[in-house]
Amino acid sequence: MKSMKKAVWVLPGTALVLALVFLAGACEKKEAAQGAAQSAAKIKLIFAGTEAATTGQSRMMQEAADALNATGRFEADVQVNGALSSDTDNLVTQAKTGVPLVVPSDPGRLASQFNIPDLSILMAPYILTDRAALEKLPGTAIFQDWQKQLEAQGITFVADMYNGFRSFYTVTPVAGVADLKGLRIRGFGNAIGNALAKYFGFANTGMSWGEVLPGIQQKTLDGCEVQVATAYGSAIYEVAKNLALTKHYMLQSSFVCSTKLLQSMPDADREAFIKTIRDAAAKYGEIIASEEEGYYQQMKDKGVVITEVDLREFQDAIAPLYTNNDLNYSAGLKDKLFQQLGL
Repeated sequence: MKSMKKAVWVLPGTALVLALVFLAGACEKKEAAQGAAQSAAKIKLIFAGTEAATTGQSRMMQEAADALNATGRFEADVQVNGALSSDTDNLVTQAKTGVPLVVPSDPGRLASQFNIPDLSILMAPYILTDRAALEKLPGTAIFQDWQKQLEAQGITFVADMYNGFRSFYTVTPVAGVADLKGLRIRGFGNAIGNALAKYFGFANTGMSWGEVLPGIQQKTLDGCEVQVATAYGSAIYEVAKNLALTKHYMLQSSFVCSTKLLQSMPDADREAFIKTIRDAAAKYGEIIASEEEGYYQQMKDKGVVITEVDLREFQDAIAPLYTNNDLNYSAGLKDKLFQQLGL
């Protein structure tokens, strides 16, 4: 008896379907492998600043980098004292273009660099005086609006850290506003720095921080306005023997990075990155505040004469800045900010 062979018929469309299913499966496996490789790769970044390694800002960046590296997910380096650039705006511009940098700028610089005038109120003369407000800032609607405007230009504002009060360090004594008139002072080279100079009467000279000490030595500058930790770390006491405690700015280190860098991180890593920097900022804001008195004493030990000025005189001198609205703030901005911060 002859055996009968069964014929198996494959419809033409079935072969195509099987091929497509096989191809889709291969693609999914490839994508999964690529995703796993991407997830396993460490995230490389550099904390880049202009201050000396001894300042609270630089130490904060080192601690944040160490904490990120300890997770095993990051490969973070720290370059301070102007190692990558002594110009903060230049570092922020590099970050904006996608270079994996975390840069401490400040609200005044960011306001000018990214054309968001209202942002500078965070560091406007004699506006914020309580460092505790900075921890509440990320949760406010006003900050989140500024964040959207920055992100649209490629930058994300991660954290704002208290970094000391700024005062005047000069060759000649300054006891009142009149003593500043005509002096060539290195200050912020932006709208907020120019406004301060306008109402205090000095000539504002914008230059990189690394040029300040030689500038005073060579008598092209009569002094600078800066926070005490940076003044001491940069040996400003060698060339400017007078410190007027005007405390006109509550300086903040505004840590920013590329929006592209942040968005490229897996969700868990992004959350860890933001939390680590914010936690370190809160911790070092307190440390910097506690260290200020010690720095003032060290300045005295180096021969600097510290003058306790009448703050009301300086506050009155700056008052027209707000009535004239030189900084182009939105109507009711201060009240809105204070309400959201609970001040």
